[in-house]
Amino acid sequence: MLGINGYGAYVPRLRLSREAVVQANAWFAPQLAGRASGTRAMANWDEDSVTMAVAAARDCLGSDEDRSRIRGVHLASCTLPFAERLNAGIVGEALTLNDTVDAMDIGGSQRAALSALHAALIKARSGGDILLIAADMRRTRAASVQELEYGDAAAALLLGCEGVIAEYLGNGTVSVDFVDHFRLAGEDVDYQWEERWVRDEGIGKLVPKAIDAALKDAGVAAGDVDHFIFPSTIAKIDAQLAKTCGIRPAAVADNLAAEVGDSGVPHALLMLSRVLERARPGELILVSQFGSGAQALIFRVTDAIDRFRPKTGISRWLARGREETHYTKFLAFRKQLELEKGMRGEQDKKTALTTLYRHKSAILGFVGGRCEESGDVYYPPTRLSSHMHGAPALDTQRPYKLAERQATVLSWSAEYLSYYPAPPQFYGQIDFDGGGRVLMEFTDLAPGEVETGTRMEMVFRIKDLDERRGFVRYFWKATPVRDAATSVLE
Repeated sequence: MLGINGYGAYVPRLRLSREAVVQANAWFAPQLAGRASGTRAMANWDEDSVTMAVAAARDCLGSDEDRSRIRGVHLASCTLPFAERLNAGIVGEALTLNDTVDAMDIGGSQRAALSALHAALIKARSGGDILLIAADMRRTRAASVQELEYGDAAAALLLGCEGVIAEYLGNGTVSVDFVDHFRLAGEDVDYQWEERWVRDEGIGKLVPKAIDAALKDAGVAAGDVDHFIFPSTIAKIDAQLAKTCGIRPAAVADNLAAEVGDSGVPHALLMLSRVLERARPGELILVSQFGSGAQALIFRVTDAIDRFRPKTGISRWLARGREETHYTKFLAFRKQLELEKGMRGEQDKKTALTTLYRHKSAILGFVGGRCEESGDVYYPPTRLSSHMHGAPALDTQRPYKLAERQATVLSWSAEYLSYYPAPPQFYGQIDFDGGGRVLMEFTDLAPGEVETGTRMEMVFRIKDLDERRGFVRYFWKATPVRDAATSVLE
């Protein structure tokens, strides 16, 4: 049986208030007043498509350190930070996957994730699991409709032939150079075409062809579909498509517009993750997406659905949200508003690529060393282990992964003196469960949310940016372990 073995998602904690955006731009764009309800997911300053992809993949894979079955990691996105560096390779290093893993970046269309999903399923037939991840963090112009409609997020699927929770049944593809929006290489913002044209001539005519082809390939009737997934910023277009294709209205899945917004390439998989959280054995899922044509795939939920749960899950990511009402913070995080950094912010942050390569497991994978003789944990790992009693030992450390281990704050500080994109800067000494003490930067927290004894978990984030050379440096940070029941949208 071929299909989905696991799923995961990630939605940033910050949720930008649409009302705050509308009020800030009311002097220029009063016509946006009707779009002021709800929030959109907003990535922190230290997040991008790569860090969100890692978060979604970890949600899918859980804390299991044995990831040897994964032989492919495919990253779909139209907003990857590096134009010429394997972004999926960075993700693979962060997840401590084997060097033999087949990593590739996929983009060029809003349906890139579904195209990658179909290709990955074909590849998974020959054995081993394929990890498919999709992430986007799209930039928009201030006071635009897209600024309100878009959101930042990521989703991941594990595909293979063992432990299948949703069996793959069929696929339908329509590839047409229908341009609803575009972005030339080197540009930051998409150029949007007229919505009515896109709705009537694009989505309305091309998507039903892909859906019909998928239904025929799977050998199922449209009326038997239990969950219909179609992401779009065009209001009620999903319901119109369902009616056109003969799909029951009750099958139309929530597109998460009120809380997240449309996340672009990953949004179909994000909605699929939400559906899989609630799906029951035997139900049929039709997932489709528009972009340079259309793609549609059909799955049947198996009896194994209850045996899998993501580490966090999209429902808990949504519950962890914190409303952000400072519009200028959003603009600053997006590099659309230049703030005064002061002299302390004038630093040359050149990265030694030789050092990065030699210590890639420690830096990107957050792998320390554990002495086989004493059991002491070291970070960074070293060849020499200093024992409390007796002579130091040489080459007794073995790789010890810290990323999936929780820790407790021993001491901490919050300072405003140095430049920091989201002051104050929190950092402190943390003690890992099982051993190891590291000085870590903290993220995704506000004053009052950390103290000595606070439980922390690790997240993969941007450490800093070499703006002079255009290089992003990644590392791990600590963030409070949050219970979804006590960390709701404020």
